[in-house]
Amino acid sequence: MLLFKSLLKELISTPSISCTNKKLDLSNKPVIDLLATAFEEMGFHCDISPVNGEEGKFNLIATLGTGPGGLVLAGHTDTVPYDLNRWQHDPFKLTEQDNRFYGLGTCDMKGFFALVLEAVKPFIGKPLKQPIIVLATADEETTMSGARALAEAGKPKGRYALVGEPTGMRPVHMHKGIMLERLQITGKSGHSSNPALGLNAMEGMHEAMGELLKLRGELQQRYQNPGFSVPVPTINLGCIHGGDNPNRICGQCMLEYDVRMMPGMEAEAVRQEMRQRIAPLIESRGMQFDLYPVSESVEAFHSDINGELVQTCARLTGYDPESVAFATEAPFINQLCGETVVLGPGDIDQAHQPDEYLSLDRIDPMISLLRELMKRFCLE
Repeated sequence: MLLFKSLLKELISTPSISCTNKKLDLSNKPVIDLLATAFEEMGFHCDISPVNGEEGKFNLIATLGTGPGGLVLAGHTDTVPYDLNRWQHDPFKLTEQDNRFYGLGTCDMKGFFALVLEAVKPFIGKPLKQPIIVLATADEETTMSGARALAEAGKPKGRYALVGEPTGMRPVHMHKGIMLERLQITGKSGHSSNPALGLNAMEGMHEAMGELLKLRGELQQRYQNPGFSVPVPTINLGCIHGGDNPNRICGQCMLEYDVRMMPGMEAEAVRQEMRQRIAPLIESRGMQFDLYPVSESVEAFHSDINGELVQTCARLTGYDPESVAFATEAPFINQLCGETVVLGPGDIDQAHQPDEYLSLDRIDPMISLLRELMKRFCLE
């Protein structure tokens, strides 16, 4: 257990914040180097690769053993930003208190890598039939560029994959996808005393919003899955900006919204359907519009509930496979592996929160679970 605590202490003390605000965004290279050193000392072969187009961002593939297939243990090296005024503990110092380890990333999800390193010790020097592959990615909290790059490169290939996101030790076999979209409508400004002097973009947006909500109802009739707590896709109209003065015709209006997609829905197909529905409404008013993603979408994730890995995790944890509302890197990892499950020791309620922590009573069960998976899928 000293190995686990030593590595976790180093990981927590090494900032790796991922943020769309470039003033807060940091490189994850120091964390990647820490992990590479730790796994190389255990006999792993480590491959560090830069993420194209992302300065200071890197992925790590650490492999023990050789051969096709194997077990991939995947996680991300970045954390969200933090509000120091709301923390009672130092976010960059591992603090053990109240049967918990406090620190930024203990739960989401640097703690997972330290647990993997501890779990692998009994397998060092053993004749593995399939490799143990540890995958550490960049920028999950923002663009998921690290996992996207690996999926595009087609490596590492594995037969099974476990993504160690915080699920409270519950095996997750599906989650919704997410699209963040921006609709921009351009009309013509003018004096409000005479509507004929302009084209009111806000009125055009009013119609477009109505059409989006109408489409939402249709999608909810089309796609339903009782395995989710919210069993239908959702569209949330999140923020709107338009116009500049009460006595001017609004010349431009912008709406940002999200779509939570069910398995079976594809982001580009949804976007095209929205475009086709909005186009005649806006063009009939003589206005122009543009519809485009705020960031790259994450497709929904679905793995066979009766698959060998999912059912093995269910048996070992005592929890039935379930779904979650939050998105993960699982759709990208699943492109590389035959079967994927999301399962980790932290709780999602602690992720992204002040005084983030990992409960000590989750450590031994997670190590035992990882060792059973390594034994079943790599040794036997």
